[in-house]
Amino acid sequence: MRERVERHQAWIYLVAILAGMAVGRAAPGAAASWEVVLWPLLGALLYATFTQVPLVHLGASLRDRRFLGALLLGNFVVMPLFTGLLLQLVPDVAAIRLGVLLVLLVPCTDWFISFTHLGRGDAARAIAAAPLLLLIQLLLLPLYVWLYMGPTAIELAIGGHLLAAFGGLIMVPLILAALTEQAAMRHPRLVRFVTVLGWLPVPLLAAVVFMIAASQVGLVAAAGPVLWPVVGVFMLYLAGAAIAGKALGQVFGLKPAAGRTVVFSLGTRNSFVVLPLALALPEPWREAVVVIVLQSLVELFGMVAYLKWVPGRLFRDPSSIAPDPE
Repeated sequence: MRERVERHQAWIYLVAILAGMAVGRAAPGAAASWEVVLWPLLGALLYATFTQVPLVHLGASLRDRRFLGALLLGNFVVMPLFTGLLLQLVPDVAAIRLGVLLVLLVPCTDWFISFTHLGRGDAARAIAAAPLLLLIQLLLLPLYVWLYMGPTAIELAIGGHLLAAFGGLIMVPLILAALTEQAAMRHPRLVRFVTVLGWLPVPLLAAVVFMIAASQVGLVAAAGPVLWPVVGVFMLYLAGAAIAGKALGQVFGLKPAAGRTVVFSLGTRNSFVVLPLALALPEPWREAVVVIVLQSLVELFGMVAYLKWVPGRLFRDPSSIAPDPE
C-alpha cells in the first residue's frame, strides 16, 4: 500500500496544489492563517522524513568507493556546474534565480530512495549514502549560493533569515530524528513508531503544498509569465542528470543497479530541506517558494518517466539485452 501511494504521489501533490489555489482564491483574507499552520507542518514533515534516513549508520556509506565517488562527483561537482549553465536561461529576477539555485544544488535524501527501489536501483546503497549526502549538502549549500549570487547571499545571511530557518526548522528535526533512531536501536517498540512515521511524508507534504498554494496563490498568478522558462530549465535539468548519471556509471564501471541509483540521486533534489529556507526569506524574495514547489512537481512527473526509461533504456540488465543477429 505504501509503495502504491509513493508511486502515485505526483498526482496527490497536483490535486493538493490545485485545491489550495482554489481555496486561496476563494478566501484570500485567510492567507495569514495558512502560514501559521504551515510552520508546524513543515517541522513535522522534516522530522518524519529525517527518521527514514539512517543517520546512525553514516559509516556504512563509505564502503563502496566507486559508487560513492560517482555519487559525490555527480551531486557536488557535475550537477552544480550544470546548474550554473542552466542559470543563464533563468529570467533575471533575483528571487527566482535564488529559488532555482536552492532547489537544484542539493540532492534528495528521502524519495530518492523510494524511486531508486521502484526503478530497480540499489536501494541498500541509496539508504547507506543518504546521511552522507544530507550532511555534505548542508555544509556546501551556503558556499554554492555565494558563488553564484555573491553579495546577495551575504546580505541574506547577515539578515539572519537563512540562519534562523536552518537552525530552528532544519537542525532541530534533524537532531530529534537522530535521537529517535538511537532510541529505536535500544527499544524495539520504537521501531514500529519509526515505521509508522515512514507513512507520513507523502500526506504531510500534500498538506504543506496545499497550504503554500492557498497562501501564495496571488504570488503564483503574478509570477506566472516568468515561471514558464523555469519549467523548461527544470526539464533540461532532468535530462542532463540522466546523461551525467549514465556517463559517471560508465567512467566508474558501475553495475546497472548502482548506475540507476546514481541517476535517481542526480535527478531528485531536496525540496523538503530548502523549502523552509525559502519561506523564511524576506517578502521580496518569496517568489523563491513558488519556484521550489514548481520544481518538486516537475521532478515528480520526471520521475514517472525515469521509472521506465532508466531501467529500460539507460541501464539495462545484460541478460535483457538481445544479442546482435549474425
